[in-house]
Amino acid sequence: MEERMRKLTFFLAACCLGSAAEIRAALEQESVRKPAPDFTLSDASGRPVPLASFRGKPLVLDLWATACGGCVKEIPSFIEIHHAYASKGLAVVGISMDILYEDLKGPAEAWNLVKPFVETHKVDYTILMADDGITKRYSVTELPVTYLIDRHGRIAAKYVGIVNRANMEANINALLAER
Repeated sequence: MEERMRKLTFFLAACCLGSAAEIRAALEQESVRKPAPDFTLSDASGRPVPLASFRGKPLVLDLWATACGGCVKEIPSFIEIHHAYASKGLAVVGISMDILYEDLKGPAEAWNLVKPFVETHKVDYTILMADDGITKRYSVTELPVTYLIDRHGRIAAKYVGIVNRANMEANINALLAER
C-alpha cells in the first residue's frame, strides 16, 4: 500500500507539474546552508560516482524520471545550462528515479529505460541511477526536484517543480562568483 501511495504521489505530481508555473528559488545565505546528503551512485557503465567527486564546483543536481512530464520538459534547459556553464566550473548531474517511479526491480531494468531516453534526448551531462536511500536522504516526495549545491557541498537552493531558467541561471552565476 505504501509503495502504491508513493507511486501515486509521483504520478499526480508529474501530471500537475505539466501545466504548473515555473518555480523560482532564492539562494540560502552561505552561513545557513546545510551539507548536501552524501551518496555514491552508479553511472550507466556501473562506475560508482560519489557526491564528493563534484566538491570544488557548483552543482545542479536534478532528480527526475523518464515518464515524468515536468522532468522531461526541463531537461533541454539543463542540457543548455551544462553547455553554457561547464567551462566556467559548473557541473550538472541528473539522478534517475526510474526504479522507484516505475516500480522496477533494480538498476539493470531502469537503465534499459534510461539509456535510450538519454540518447534520444541527447543528454550529455552525467546521469546516475538512484537508490532508495536518495529518496530518504533528499526527502523526495514528488518530481522533478532540483538542488543547487555550492562548491563546498552545501545546499544553496531547492526547486520542487519545473525550474524557472532565468532564476536558476541567476543563482548559478551567484554560486560561480562565490569563493
